[in-house]
Amino acid sequence: MMNFEDFNISANILKAIGDMGFKKPTPIQKMAIPMALKSLDITAQAQTGSGKTLAFAVPILENIFIPDKSPQAIVLCPTRELCVQVADEIAKTGKYIKKLKVLAVYGGQPIGKQIRVLKKGVHIVVGTPGRVIDHIERDNLDLTGVEYVVLDEADEMLDMGFREDIEFILKNATFKRQTLLFSATMPEEIKKIAKNYQNNPKFIKIKNKSENIPKITQYSFKTNPKHKFDDLCKLIEAYDIKSALVFCNTKRGVDFVFKNLKKMDYSSEALHGDMAQKTRDKVMNKFRNGNIAYLVATDVASRGLDISNLDFIVNYDVPQNSDDYIHRIGRTARAGKSGFAFTLVSPQDEYSFGNIKSRNKTVIVERNIPSEAEIENIKNKKILTKVKQSINEEDFDKYLKIIKDNSTEDMTVEEIAAGLLKMMREN
Repeated sequence: MMNFEDFNISANILKAIGDMGFKKPTPIQKMAIPMALKSLDITAQAQTGSGKTLAFAVPILENIFIPDKSPQAIVLCPTRELCVQVADEIAKTGKYIKKLKVLAVYGGQPIGKQIRVLKKGVHIVVGTPGRVIDHIERDNLDLTGVEYVVLDEADEMLDMGFREDIEFILKNATFKRQTLLFSATMPEEIKKIAKNYQNNPKFIKIKNKSENIPKITQYSFKTNPKHKFDDLCKLIEAYDIKSALVFCNTKRGVDFVFKNLKKMDYSSEALHGDMAQKTRDKVMNKFRNGNIAYLVATDVASRGLDISNLDFIVNYDVPQNSDDYIHRIGRTARAGKSGFAFTLVSPQDEYSFGNIKSRNKTVIVERNIPSEAEIENIKNKKILTKVKQSINEEDFDKYLKIIKDNSTEDMTVEEIAAGLLKMMREN
Protein backbone atom coordinates (compact mmCIF):
# COMPACT_ATOMS: atom_id res chain seq x y z
CA MET A 1 0.00 0.00 0.00
CA MET A 2 1.29 3.44 -0.93
CA ASN A 3 2.50 5.84 1.78
CA PHE A 4 3.24 9.56 1.62
CA GLU A 5 6.92 8.65 1.83
CA ASP A 6 6.59 7.02 -1.61
CA PHE A 7 6.00 10.44 -3.19
CA ASN A 8 9.00 12.51 -4.16
CA ILE A 9 8.30 15.24 -1.61
CA SER A 10 10.49 17.01 0.92
CA ALA A 11 10.96 15.99 4.54
CA ASN A 12 9.42 19.16 5.99
CA ILE A 13 6.17 18.57 4.11
CA LEU A 14 6.14 14.90 5.14
CA LYS A 15 6.60 15.97 8.76
CA ALA A 16 3.68 18.40 8.54
CA ILE A 17 1.45 15.73 6.98
CA GLY A 18 2.34 13.44 9.86
CA ASP A 19 1.47 16.16 12.37
CA MET A 20 -1.94 16.50 10.72
CA GLY A 21 -2.60 12.82 11.42
CA PHE A 22 -2.65 11.62 7.81
CA LYS A 23 -1.03 8.21 7.43
CA LYS A 24 -2.11 6.88 4.03
CA PRO A 25 -2.88 8.97 0.93
CA THR A 26 -6.48 8.93 -0.27
CA PRO A 27 -7.28 7.79 -3.85
CA ILE A 28 -7.29 11.37 -5.19
CA GLN A 29 -3.95 12.05 -3.52
CA LYS A 30 -2.40 8.86 -4.91
CA MET A 31 -3.34 9.84 -8.45
CA ALA A 32 -3.06 13.63 -8.43
CA ILE A 33 0.13 14.31 -6.48
CA PRO A 34 2.54 12.41 -8.80
CA MET A 35 0.93 13.98 -11.90
CA ALA A 36 0.98 17.48 -10.46
CA LEU A 37 4.61 17.10 -9.42
CA LYS A 38 5.37 16.48 -13.11
CA SER A 39 3.80 19.88 -13.92
CA LEU A 40 0.84 18.29 -15.70
CA ASP A 41 -2.56 19.96 -15.86
CA ILE A 42 -5.26 17.93 -14.10
CA THR A 43 -9.05 17.76 -14.33
CA ALA A 44 -10.24 15.73 -11.35
CA GLN A 45 -13.75 14.61 -10.45
CA ALA A 46 -13.79 14.12 -6.69
CA GLN A 47 -16.26 14.75 -3.89
CA THR A 48 -15.88 17.05 -0.91
CA GLY A 49 -14.02 15.21 1.84
CA SER A 50 -11.93 13.12 -0.58
CA GLY A 51 -8.68 14.80 0.44
CA LYS A 52 -8.30 16.97 -2.65
CA THR A 53 -6.91 20.00 -0.75
CA LEU A 54 -3.77 18.08 0.15
CA ALA A 55 -3.68 16.73 -3.42
CA PHE A 56 -2.99 20.21 -4.78
CA ALA A 57 -1.32 21.75 -1.71
CA VAL A 58 1.62 19.35 -1.73
CA PRO A 59 2.72 19.93 -5.37
CA ILE A 60 2.33 23.70 -5.01
CA LEU A 61 4.33 23.85 -1.77
CA GLU A 62 7.08 21.68 -3.26
CA ASN A 63 7.74 24.35 -5.87
CA ILE A 64 7.20 27.60 -3.97
CA PHE A 65 10.24 29.90 -4.14
CA ILE A 66 10.23 31.66 -0.78
CA PRO A 67 12.55 34.61 -1.68
CA ASP A 68 9.97 35.70 -4.29
CA LYS A 69 7.23 37.36 -2.25
CA SER A 70 4.84 37.87 -5.14
CA PRO A 71 1.89 35.47 -5.57
CA GLN A 72 3.01 32.19 -7.19
CA ALA A 73 -0.22 30.22 -6.73
CA ILE A 74 -3.88 31.13 -6.62
CA VAL A 75 -6.69 28.86 -5.45
CA LEU A 76 -10.27 29.82 -6.33
CA CYS A 77 -13.12 28.60 -4.09
CA PRO A 78 -16.89 29.21 -4.24
CA THR A 79 -17.42 30.39 -0.65
CA ARG A 80 -15.74 32.21 2.19
CA GLU A 81 -16.01 29.12 4.41
CA LEU A 82 -14.13 26.96 1.92
CA CYS A 83 -11.49 29.69 1.39
CA VAL A 84 -10.69 29.77 5.09
CA GLN A 85 -10.64 25.98 5.33
CA VAL A 86 -8.37 25.54 2.28
CA ALA A 87 -5.98 28.32 3.31
CA ASP A 88 -5.71 26.81 6.78
CA GLU A 89 -4.91 23.33 5.43
CA ILE A 90 -2.30 24.69 3.01
CA ALA A 91 -0.68 26.63 5.87
CA LYS A 92 -0.65 23.50 8.05
CA THR A 93 0.90 21.46 5.23
CA GLY A 94 3.60 24.11 4.80
CA LYS A 95 4.13 24.98 8.46
CA TYR A 96 7.79 23.86 8.38
CA ILE A 97 8.54 26.00 5.32
CA LYS A 98 10.08 29.11 6.85
CA LYS A 99 8.53 32.48 5.95
CA LEU A 100 5.73 30.90 3.86
CA LYS A 101 2.78 33.28 3.51
CA VAL A 102 -0.74 32.06 2.68
CA LEU A 103 -3.66 34.51 2.52
CA ALA A 104 -7.42 33.96 2.22
CA VAL A 105 -9.29 36.78 0.45
CA TYR A 106 -13.07 36.93 0.32
CA GLY A 107 -16.00 39.33 0.48
CA GLY A 108 -17.63 40.29 3.74
CA GLN A 109 -14.28 41.01 5.37
CA PRO A 110 -12.73 44.51 5.44
CA ILE A 111 -10.58 44.79 2.32
CA GLY A 112 -8.00 47.02 4.03
CA LYS A 113 -6.45 44.21 6.03
CA GLN A 114 -6.17 42.03 2.92
CA ILE A 115 -4.51 44.88 1.03
CA ARG A 116 -1.90 45.39 3.76
CA VAL A 117 -0.97 41.69 3.79
CA LEU A 118 -0.77 41.57 -0.03
CA LYS A 119 1.54 44.60 -0.04
CA LYS A 120 3.90 42.88 2.43
CA GLY A 121 4.12 39.81 0.18
CA VAL A 122 2.18 36.57 -0.18
CA HIS A 123 3.17 33.29 -1.85
CA ILE A 124 -0.27 31.63 -2.10
CA VAL A 125 -3.63 33.38 -2.40
CA VAL A 126 -6.87 31.49 -1.70
CA GLY A 127 -9.94 33.45 -2.66
CA THR A 128 -13.46 33.75 -3.97
CA PRO A 129 -13.52 34.87 -7.63
CA GLY A 130 -15.27 38.18 -6.93
CA ARG A 131 -12.83 39.35 -4.25
CA VAL A 132 -9.82 38.17 -6.29
CA ILE A 133 -10.96 40.29 -9.24
CA ASP A 134 -11.55 43.21 -6.87
CA HIS A 135 -7.89 43.04 -5.80
CA ILE A 136 -6.70 42.69 -9.41
CA GLU A 137 -8.64 45.78 -10.48
CA ARG A 138 -7.30 47.76 -7.50
CA ASP A 139 -3.74 46.73 -8.49
CA ASN A 140 -3.30 44.93 -5.17
CA LEU A 141 -2.87 41.53 -6.81
CA ASP A 142 -0.54 40.95 -9.76
CA LEU A 143 -0.94 37.57 -11.47
CA THR A 144 2.16 37.99 -13.66
CA GLY A 145 4.19 35.51 -11.61
CA VAL A 146 1.40 33.03 -10.88
CA GLU A 147 2.51 29.56 -11.95
CA TYR A 148 -0.31 27.53 -10.38
CA VAL A 149 -4.05 28.09 -10.59
CA VAL A 150 -6.45 25.75 -8.77
CA LEU A 151 -10.20 25.73 -9.35
CA ASP A 152 -11.65 24.05 -6.27
CA GLU A 153 -15.28 22.85 -6.49
CA ALA A 154 -15.51 24.30 -9.98
CA ASP A 155 -19.09 23.13 -10.54
CA GLU A 156 -20.25 25.07 -7.48
CA MET A 157 -18.53 28.21 -8.70
CA LEU A 158 -20.33 27.88 -12.03
CA ASP A 159 -23.66 27.26 -10.28
CA MET A 160 -23.11 30.47 -8.33
CA GLY A 161 -22.53 32.46 -11.52
CA PHE A 162 -18.75 32.83 -11.39
CA ARG A 163 -17.94 31.62 -14.93
CA GLU A 164 -16.98 35.04 -16.32
CA ASP A 165 -14.92 35.79 -13.21
CA ILE A 166 -13.06 32.49 -13.51
CA GLU A 167 -12.28 33.10 -17.17
CA PHE A 168 -11.09 36.65 -16.42
CA ILE A 169 -8.66 35.32 -13.80
CA LEU A 170 -7.39 32.52 -16.04
CA LYS A 171 -6.77 34.98 -18.87
CA ASN A 172 -4.77 37.20 -16.53
CA ALA A 173 -2.62 34.36 -15.18
CA THR A 174 -0.78 33.35 -18.34
CA PHE A 175 2.84 32.82 -17.33
CA LYS A 176 3.62 29.10 -17.83
CA ARG A 177 0.56 28.35 -15.77
CA GLN A 178 -0.22 24.88 -14.42
CA THR A 179 -3.97 24.55 -13.95
CA LEU A 180 -5.54 22.05 -11.56
CA LEU A 181 -9.33 21.73 -11.72
CA PHE A 182 -11.36 19.86 -9.11
CA SER A 183 -15.11 19.32 -9.38
CA ALA A 184 -17.70 16.99 -7.85
CA THR A 185 -19.53 16.75 -11.19
CA MET A 186 -18.46 17.20 -14.80
CA PRO A 187 -21.10 19.23 -16.67
CA GLU A 188 -20.36 20.50 -20.18
CA GLU A 189 -19.34 23.94 -18.89
CA ILE A 190 -16.54 22.39 -16.84
CA LYS A 191 -15.33 20.43 -19.86
CA LYS A 192 -15.28 23.64 -21.92
CA ILE A 193 -13.13 25.40 -19.32
CA ALA A 194 -10.75 22.43 -19.29
CA LYS A 195 -10.54 22.50 -23.09
CA ASN A 196 -10.04 26.27 -23.35
CA TYR A 197 -7.74 26.92 -20.41
CA GLN A 198 -5.79 23.72 -19.74
CA ASN A 199 -2.91 22.17 -21.62
CA ASN A 200 -3.67 18.52 -22.44
CA PRO A 201 -5.07 17.82 -18.95
CA LYS A 202 -4.95 14.39 -17.36
CA PHE A 203 -8.41 13.27 -16.26
CA ILE A 204 -8.97 11.67 -12.85
CA LYS A 205 -12.26 10.34 -11.53
CA ILE A 206 -12.70 9.18 -7.95
CA LYS A 207 -15.82 7.22 -7.01
CA ASN A 208 -18.37 8.98 -4.80
CA LYS A 209 -16.90 8.79 -1.31
CA SER A 210 -16.83 5.01 -1.50
CA GLU A 211 -14.61 4.83 1.56
CA ASN A 212 -16.82 7.00 3.74
CA ILE A 213 -20.35 5.94 2.81
CA PRO A 214 -20.25 2.55 4.63
CA LYS A 215 -19.55 4.46 7.88
CA ILE A 216 -22.73 6.49 7.49
CA THR A 217 -25.92 4.79 8.66
CA GLN A 218 -28.60 6.03 6.26
CA TYR A 219 -32.33 5.97 6.99
CA SER A 220 -35.29 7.33 5.04
CA PHE A 221 -38.69 8.15 6.57
CA LYS A 222 -41.93 8.56 4.65
CA THR A 223 -43.73 11.71 5.66
CA ASN A 224 -46.64 13.93 4.73
CA PRO A 225 -45.96 17.64 3.98
CA LYS A 226 -48.59 18.66 6.55
CA HIS A 227 -46.82 16.72 9.33
CA LYS A 228 -43.25 17.08 8.10
CA PHE A 229 -42.01 19.44 10.81
CA ASP A 230 -43.70 17.39 13.54
CA ASP A 231 -42.01 14.30 12.12
CA LEU A 232 -38.63 16.07 12.29
CA CYS A 233 -39.21 16.77 15.98
CA LYS A 234 -40.17 13.12 16.56
CA LEU A 235 -36.89 11.99 15.01
CA ILE A 236 -34.94 14.40 17.20
CA GLU A 237 -36.66 13.02 20.30
CA ALA A 238 -36.63 9.32 19.35
CA TYR A 239 -33.00 9.20 18.21
CA ASP A 240 -31.78 11.59 20.92
CA ILE A 241 -30.23 13.92 18.33
CA LYS A 242 -28.27 16.40 20.42
CA SER A 243 -26.82 18.23 17.41
CA ALA A 244 -27.51 18.13 13.66
CA LEU A 245 -27.08 19.89 10.35
CA VAL A 246 -30.55 20.11 8.78
CA PHE A 247 -30.71 20.67 5.00
CA CYS A 248 -33.52 22.42 3.13
CA ASN A 249 -33.67 23.09 -0.60
CA THR A 250 -34.70 26.74 -0.33
CA LYS A 251 -34.13 29.85 1.79
CA ARG A 252 -37.86 29.88 2.55
CA GLY A 253 -37.67 26.30 3.81
CA VAL A 254 -34.66 27.15 5.99
CA ASP A 255 -36.49 30.07 7.57
CA PHE A 256 -39.61 27.96 8.21
CA VAL A 257 -37.75 25.10 9.92
CA PHE A 258 -35.49 27.44 11.90
CA LYS A 259 -38.36 29.60 13.21
CA ASN A 260 -40.41 26.57 14.22
CA LEU A 261 -37.48 24.92 15.98
CA LYS A 262 -37.01 28.14 17.95
CA LYS A 263 -40.71 28.09 18.89
CA MET A 264 -40.20 24.55 20.23
CA ASP A 265 -37.27 25.83 22.34
CA TYR A 266 -34.68 23.96 20.28
CA SER A 267 -31.36 25.80 20.14
CA SER A 268 -31.03 26.55 16.42
CA GLU A 269 -29.83 29.00 13.76
CA ALA A 270 -30.33 29.47 10.02
CA LEU A 271 -27.69 29.66 7.28
CA HIS A 272 -28.44 30.65 3.69
CA GLY A 273 -26.93 32.65 0.83
CA ASP A 274 -28.95 35.82 1.41
CA MET A 275 -27.37 36.38 4.81
CA ALA A 276 -24.52 38.88 5.23
CA GLN A 277 -21.09 37.25 5.41
CA LYS A 278 -20.48 38.57 8.91
CA THR A 279 -23.73 36.96 10.09
CA ARG A 280 -22.86 33.65 8.41
CA ASP A 281 -19.45 33.65 10.10
CA LYS A 282 -21.03 34.28 13.50
CA VAL A 283 -23.58 31.49 13.01
CA MET A 284 -20.92 29.00 11.90
CA ASN A 285 -18.69 29.78 14.87
CA LYS A 286 -21.61 29.26 17.26
CA PHE A 287 -22.37 25.88 15.68
CA ARG A 288 -18.74 24.74 15.62
CA ASN A 289 -18.31 25.75 19.27
CA GLY A 290 -21.43 23.87 20.32
CA ASN A 291 -23.34 27.00 21.34
CA ILE A 292 -26.26 25.98 19.11
CA ALA A 293 -27.56 22.46 18.56
CA TYR A 294 -29.27 22.59 15.16
CA LEU A 295 -28.03 24.42 12.08
CA VAL A 296 -30.62 24.69 9.30
CA ALA A 297 -28.96 25.41 5.94
CA THR A 298 -29.23 25.41 2.16
CA ASP A 299 -26.74 23.56 -0.04
CA VAL A 300 -25.03 26.75 -1.26
CA ALA A 301 -24.52 28.10 2.24
CA SER A 302 -23.12 24.81 3.49
CA ARG A 303 -20.66 24.19 0.63
CA GLY A 304 -17.19 23.68 2.01
CA LEU A 305 -18.22 23.43 5.65
CA ASP A 306 -15.97 21.15 7.64
CA ILE A 307 -17.43 20.48 11.07
CA SER A 308 -15.73 17.93 13.29
CA ASN A 309 -17.70 15.52 15.47
CA LEU A 310 -20.99 16.03 13.65
CA ASP A 311 -23.00 12.85 14.15
CA PHE A 312 -26.29 13.63 12.40
CA ILE A 313 -27.31 14.99 9.01
CA VAL A 314 -31.04 15.44 8.36
CA ASN A 315 -32.36 16.03 4.85
CA TYR A 316 -35.58 17.86 5.67
CA ASP A 317 -36.00 18.19 1.90
CA VAL A 318 -34.88 15.50 -0.55
CA PRO A 319 -31.81 16.83 -2.42
CA GLN A 320 -32.09 17.87 -6.07
CA ASN A 321 -29.76 15.09 -7.27
CA SER A 322 -27.48 12.28 -6.16
CA ASP A 323 -24.36 14.48 -6.08
CA ASP A 324 -26.06 16.87 -3.66
CA TYR A 325 -27.09 13.90 -1.52
CA ILE A 326 -23.50 12.65 -1.31
CA HIS A 327 -22.26 16.15 -0.55
CA ARG A 328 -24.78 16.60 2.24
CA ILE A 329 -24.25 13.32 4.04
CA GLY A 330 -20.50 13.76 3.66
CA ARG A 331 -20.66 16.48 6.33
CA THR A 332 -20.74 13.64 8.88
CA ALA A 333 -18.39 10.63 9.25
CA ARG A 334 -15.35 12.86 8.71
CA ALA A 335 -11.82 11.53 9.16
CA GLY A 336 -12.91 7.91 9.44
CA LYS A 337 -15.60 8.48 12.08
CA SER A 338 -19.17 7.19 11.84
CA GLY A 339 -22.40 9.13 11.48
CA PHE A 340 -26.11 9.08 10.63
CA ALA A 341 -28.00 10.53 7.67
CA PHE A 342 -31.80 10.81 7.82
CA THR A 343 -34.01 11.82 4.87
CA LEU A 344 -37.68 12.82 5.08
CA VAL A 345 -39.44 11.66 1.90
CA SER A 346 -42.82 13.14 0.93
CA PRO A 347 -44.99 11.37 -1.70
CA GLN A 348 -43.94 13.86 -4.40
CA ASP A 349 -40.25 13.12 -3.64
CA GLU A 350 -40.39 9.34 -4.06
CA TYR A 351 -39.39 9.31 -7.74
CA SER A 352 -36.38 11.62 -7.30
CA PHE A 353 -35.33 9.83 -4.11
CA GLY A 354 -35.53 6.51 -5.96
CA ASN A 355 -33.10 7.91 -8.52
CA ILE A 356 -30.72 8.99 -5.75
CA LYS A 357 -30.75 5.49 -4.26
CA SER A 358 -30.15 3.78 -7.60
CA ARG A 359 -27.41 6.20 -8.64
CA ASN A 360 -25.44 5.95 -5.41
CA LYS A 361 -25.94 2.21 -4.93
CA THR A 362 -25.80 2.58 -1.16
CA VAL A 363 -28.01 1.03 1.49
CA ILE A 364 -30.66 3.47 2.69
CA VAL A 365 -32.95 1.66 5.12
CA GLU A 366 -36.58 2.74 5.15
CA ARG A 367 -38.00 3.22 8.63
CA ASN A 368 -41.27 4.47 10.06
CA ILE A 369 -41.63 7.75 11.90
CA PRO A 370 -41.85 6.68 15.56
CA SER A 371 -45.24 7.06 17.25
CA GLU A 372 -45.75 9.03 20.46
CA ALA A 373 -45.98 5.76 22.39
CA GLU A 374 -42.73 4.51 20.87
CA ILE A 375 -40.98 7.77 21.74
CA GLU A 376 -42.16 7.48 25.34
CA ASN A 377 -40.90 3.91 25.49
CA ILE A 378 -37.52 4.93 24.06
CA LYS A 379 -37.09 7.74 26.59
CA ASN A 380 -38.00 5.43 29.48
CA LYS A 381 -35.55 2.78 28.30
CA LYS A 382 -32.73 5.33 28.10
CA ILE A 383 -33.27 6.40 31.68
CA LEU A 384 -33.55 2.81 32.89
CA THR A 385 -30.35 1.89 31.06
CA LYS A 386 -28.53 4.63 32.97
CA VAL A 387 -30.12 3.40 36.19
CA LYS A 388 -28.89 -0.15 35.53
CA GLN A 389 -25.37 1.19 34.92
CA SER A 390 -25.41 3.11 38.21
CA ILE A 391 -26.42 -0.04 40.13
CA ASN A 392 -23.02 -1.53 39.34
CA GLU A 393 -21.19 1.47 40.78
CA GLU A 394 -19.91 1.84 44.34
CA ASP A 395 -22.06 3.26 47.15
CA PHE A 396 -25.24 1.81 45.66
CA ASP A 397 -26.14 -0.08 48.85
CA LYS A 398 -26.65 3.08 50.90
CA TYR A 399 -29.23 4.36 48.40
CA LEU A 400 -30.98 1.00 48.37
CA LYS A 401 -31.22 1.16 52.17
CA ILE A 402 -32.81 4.65 51.99
CA ILE A 403 -35.49 3.41 49.59
CA LYS A 404 -36.25 0.34 51.70
CA ASP A 405 -36.38 2.40 54.91
CA ASN A 406 -38.90 4.79 53.33
CA SER A 407 -41.16 2.16 51.80
CA THR A 408 -44.48 1.47 53.52
CA GLU A 409 -47.67 -0.45 52.86
CA ASP A 410 -49.04 2.72 51.23
CA MET A 411 -45.89 3.33 49.18
CA THR A 412 -43.95 0.30 47.97
CA VAL A 413 -40.40 0.18 46.63
CA GLU A 414 -41.84 -0.19 43.13
CA GLU A 415 -43.99 2.93 43.56
CA ILE A 416 -41.00 4.94 44.78
CA ALA A 417 -39.00 3.81 41.71
CA ALA A 418 -41.92 4.78 39.44
CA GLY A 419 -42.13 8.17 41.14
CA LEU A 420 -38.41 8.77 40.59
CA LEU A 421 -38.76 7.84 36.92
CA LYS A 422 -41.69 10.26 36.60
CA MET A 423 -39.64 13.06 38.16
CA MET A 424 -36.72 12.44 35.81
CA ARG A 425 -38.99 12.44 32.77
CA GLU A 426 -40.75 15.66 33.77
CA ASN A 427 -37.58 17.61 34.60
